[in-house]
Parts: sequence; C-alpha cells; structure tokens
Amino acid sequence: MKEHLIVLDLDGTLLTDEKVISQLTKDTLLKAKQAGHQVMIATGRPYRASQLYYNELGLTTPIVNFNGALVHNPKNPLWQTIHTTVDLHVVHDVVESVHKYEYDNLIAEVMDDVYIHREDDGALQMFHMGSPNILMGDLTHTLHQNPTSLLIHADDANTPIIRQHLQDVHAELIEHRRWGAPFPIIEIVRKGLSKAVGIDHIAKEMGIPRDRIIAFGDEDNDLEMIEYAGVGVAMNNGIAELKNIANEITLSNNEDGIARVLQERLKL
Repeated sequence: MKEHLIVLDLDGTLLTDEKVISQLTKDTLLKAKQAGHQVMIATGRPYRASQLYYNELGLTTPIVNFNGALVHNPKNPLWQTIHTTVDLHVVHDVVESVHKYEYDNLIAEVMDDVYIHREDDGALQMFHMGSPNILMGDLTHTLHQNPTSLLIHADDANTPIIRQHLQDVHAELIEHRRWGAPFPIIEIVRKGLSKAVGIDHIAKEMGIPRDRIIAFGDEDNDLEMIEYAGVGVAMNNGIAELKNIANEITLSNNEDGIARVLQERLKL
C-alpha cells in the first residue's frame, strides 16, 4: 500500500476524555508507522502541551501547533520553522473591543511565554503544562510583541456573542476558533491560518498527495483540515458541522474510533 499521511487532532480525537491515548489506538498507530505510513499531530495546543503525546507515539514528523500559527519539526532543527503571529495593534484593538462583553479572562501566548490579563488561578491551572513563563497584568501594558495567539476565556452563553462581534468587526485580520470541552476558549490567530495550511506545507514536503491524507478531528478548528484531507474523518463525539462535511464518521474518542478507521483503510 502506498504511503499515507495520518493527521491527528488531540483533544476529543486522539485523546480520551481522561487525556490519554488508549492502548488499542496507540498500537494501531505504531503498526501504521511500521507499515511505512507517516503519523503527525495537528492541534490548537502549543508544543509544550502536546510534546508528551508526540513523544509517546515516537514521532519524528513535523507538527502543527496553535491551529497553524506554528509549524515545526521538534526532532529536526534544520527543518524550517514557520511561525506566523498576530499584529500587536490588532490584539490591542480586540482587547479593547471585547471589554463591553462578559468574559472570564484574556490570555496571549508568544510561543512559550503566557500573558494573563487578570489574576486567575483557573487560568494558571489551564496553562501550567510544559512550565511556561507566565506574566500577569493588563495585556495593553504587558504585551509588547506580536503574539502567536490570543485566547478569550468565556462561558458557553457569551462565547457566541463574542464570536459574532469578532466576525463583524475584526474578520479581515483574524481567524477565530472554539476549543472543545472542557475548555470554553475562543482562540484568535492571524487571518488565513488553519491546521490545513500547515498540513498542506508538510504533505508537499513529504511528497504525499491529498488523496492519501487521512485526518481525524472533532471541533470547529478541524473544519478546514477535514475538508482538505482526502479522507476527512469526524469523531462521533464531534460537532454536527464537522460531521456534515466529513467523508466518514467513526466511533468516539473513548471508543478507539481512530483505530477502527485505520485498521479498515490501511489493512492493519
């Protein structure tokens, strides 16, 4: 069988609700690698919060982090990193404009530096993985460089209202996505970025055509990726919009949905 590229979202997809990779899914991915296929991760998480799973699968492939804002190869320093930031003045404009809405916090990330707008133990817990450098204080005063991403922490009632505002006022300059449970987060990156953009760059370097890309996802930050892949697979726990455009719907993240598709399609 020809070489395929298997692309994995993390939360709600590769990871169970307990944030682990099940044994069957792990064994199946290792079999796929042994059979000559490529396995990679594409996630909204920063690398520091995805490194554990990258290493657990023994990956040496490039990885897409921050929903496409960072594309790099942790195992190959010669691989040219692509880091695309949001203009600082745009971030400051967004920060000022969302003050009229109810939200819990604002967080900016510059690679592994985390800027938290308001003192918040919950935010500290959410971003502790990978031991980032954390600075507290009003982002309009503490943030002095273009961030990789801006996060808005808001409850389920206010998230659609804020996203509509972002679409109405800032759509020409930014992309905004919603993180999946259990994180009620809106993530903002530069306009034109998505997981699909990063995957396309990596696949072309590998010489793997789109029709031999199998991608798995569950949330709205996976929409472009699922549409781009030759075989876009939505998890059964995924959102309806993703299922509507997917080529296939598999079992949930707690039921080894990834393993089932790969066993059937790649004859593992």
